[in-house]
Amino acid sequence: MKKTLSVEGMTCNHCVMHVTKALKGISGVTSAVVDLASKSAVVEGGALDDAAMKAAVADAGYEVVAIA
Repeated sequence: MKKTLSVEGMTCNHCVMHVTKALKGISGVTSAVVDLASKSAVVEGGALDDAAMKAAVADAGYEVVAIA
């Protein structure tokens, strides 16, 4: 399963690292590729929980505005 998250609040590569670490820490996530230019994250894994991904990104200090 693959999902694309739109993430607001990222301004630099440290932000990218924080969001990547937060997403990779979720059970079931096998990869997370975060792109600063497009303000997005592509997450792959088994049963991806939208609420868990939103919560992890929020805990890192950023906001998920859409999940596709």
